[in-house]
Amino acid sequence: MKTCILTVFALFSLIFLANQPLSAQGCVAIRHFSSCGSVAGQNHMLSSGDWTISSNYRYFRSFRHFRGTEEEPDRVANNTEVVNLAHALDINLTYAFATRFYANMTLPFVYFDRSSLYEHGRTERHKSFAQGLADMRIGAGYWLFSPEKSAKGNLALGLGIKLPTGDYNAKDEFYNVGPEGQTEVRPVDQSIQPGDGGVGLTIDFQGVAFLADHWSAYADGFYLINPRETNGTRTFRETLNPILQNESIMSVPDQYALRAGIAYTLPIQGAAFSLGGRWEGVPVEDLIGGSEGFRRPGYVVSVEPGISYMRDRLTISLNVPVALVRNRLQSVTDLETEKLTGEPRHGDAAFADYLINAGLAWRISKKVGTFDYQFEE
Repeated sequence: MKTCILTVFALFSLIFLANQPLSAQGCVAIRHFSSCGSVAGQNHMLSSGDWTISSNYRYFRSFRHFRGTEEEPDRVANNTEVVNLAHALDINLTYAFATRFYANMTLPFVYFDRSSLYEHGRTERHKSFAQGLADMRIGAGYWLFSPEKSAKGNLALGLGIKLPTGDYNAKDEFYNVGPEGQTEVRPVDQSIQPGDGGVGLTIDFQGVAFLADHWSAYADGFYLINPRETNGTRTFRETLNPILQNESIMSVPDQYALRAGIAYTLPIQGAAFSLGGRWEGVPVEDLIGGSEGFRRPGYVVSVEPGISYMRDRLTISLNVPVALVRNRLQSVTDLETEKLTGEPRHGDAAFADYLINAGLAWRISKKVGTFDYQFEE
């Protein structure tokens, strides 16, 4: 019986830790994202007819500029860096149609604060803001193995739809950019737009394997397919330099993320610790549809420690990914401009050193304190 309880707790805590939201870390617009196929990681523990209500809060501050994998420290030294502050809150609702089949919905809300010089005539530093509902997601997932046969691990596959409910043409005031240095109202930068303007398809997975004693391993990931090429929102980048005409409209890019690691259930009742790796990014080209328009492709590789605590039906978690590798890739428009001018062209992007993910989940069960299956001893 003790082995059964430990296994149940390990699975619950491990999947909750493993499925913390995947988030942007700077000007590379890796959208704040909870994989549609798993909300709060509690789906495997739900019996038919049970619900999970959860929330995930994320924060980061990006300011370190990279071109490729090379940092440009002079940007900070000369006070010309772009600084993004991001706050995001996901409200998630999951329902189990059966022990192995679940569906969920995510309502994301964001608040962005962006400080820069180059967007305000390069003479004064000012801020632009964007906030509100971002792109909501609806998804479903299925665990491949029955509970009776999954004592050593399980794997779930999921599909989802991302809807363009977020504003992808959010605007604010920009100083010293109009005729005779006047202020103009323009769309904010792509990295702080609440939405991207595209209907997307998400493919995701989550898996867990029990190793020995209190040790387990996890892996999860997703890919967002955005078929729409551009969303019609103007960037005004062509006003900075005429050769950037091909970057005058915002792209609607794909994005991806992959995470894996190990977890350990601590002697303290209800507590668990995890340590893993994290790779997330925006590709240079999309899987479906064109890849024209302005985007900042790139990726971040991070080490990700996390902790969680479960008591009765409540689970609390904290993950803090710390960036190890930040790479701003050459975009399609970079390569086009390079070919046209004969001069090297490789745009930059600002990245964060770390981000903070905090989660809170509440399970609503028809049979409080019970499950409709048991693990093998």
